[in-house]
Amino acid sequence: MKMNTTVRNIPARPRAPVASAMLNEPVQIGLCKTICLSCNLRDLCVPCCALTRLEKDAAERMVFSRTRVRRGEHLYRCGERFGALFGVRYGFFKSVSLLKDGRDQVTGYAIAGDVMGVDGIGPERYACNTVALEDSEVCVLPFAGLLALAQEIPSLQRHFYKMMSREIVREQGVMLQLGSMNAEERLAMLLLDLSKRFAAHGCSSSEFNLPMTREEVGSYLGLKLATVSRTFSKFQDDGLIAVQQKFIRIRDRVRLELVMGRGLV
Repeated sequence: MKMNTTVRNIPARPRAPVASAMLNEPVQIGLCKTICLSCNLRDLCVPCCALTRLEKDAAERMVFSRTRVRRGEHLYRCGERFGALFGVRYGFFKSVSLLKDGRDQVTGYAIAGDVMGVDGIGPERYACNTVALEDSEVCVLPFAGLLALAQEIPSLQRHFYKMMSREIVREQGVMLQLGSMNAEERLAMLLLDLSKRFAAHGCSSSEFNLPMTREEVGSYLGLKLATVSRTFSKFQDDGLIAVQQKFIRIRDRVRLELVMGRGLV
């Protein structure tokens, strides 16, 4: 599967979300035939290595572009017309929903290898705001092209179904767990989930950056800022983790899992 390797420069001033701009651009054909096939995220995004030779020939008729999203920029906004999925090549994103009282609620996050925008497939509108928490890069996957390609490649269609099911199960699991957990259990769950996801993407499972602020962590976990800060400090004092600004090091995974396990009984 081919990909356009030309990366567009993003202006420093605020601009329209990336999704709106990219959907108005034509998909370019015939550039860089082997980028997707050699990408170290291919199994997490589009499993090109699992395709037969004939399927790869069909896939090569579709090419994906990629773009950079600067820290603080929107990839897409709630209510915008759905037209593409976005595979994270590198970086960190948060998904935010607007509550009835006007407050923002962090509802999820995405790292390299994750695919965003799945929640827009049914309503044909993106269901949340998605913002880059650090300078990031995404592959733009036009959904109409993916559907056409999936009709020719059954294994690719099955992969998309699995991907959507995985996102639904993950979100449901988080909601169910948070409802029965205290502050320590919720923070342990977040750290262990990040650790697992980073490991699946070939990164360290014990040392990583957490671009979310303490306020954003609290919004995601349903905790007040003071509670989040106090719980981070307790974990560090107890020797479970080491924290240096946004850098997290898991020092005692077994005890951290025990903390989380209390909320799963």
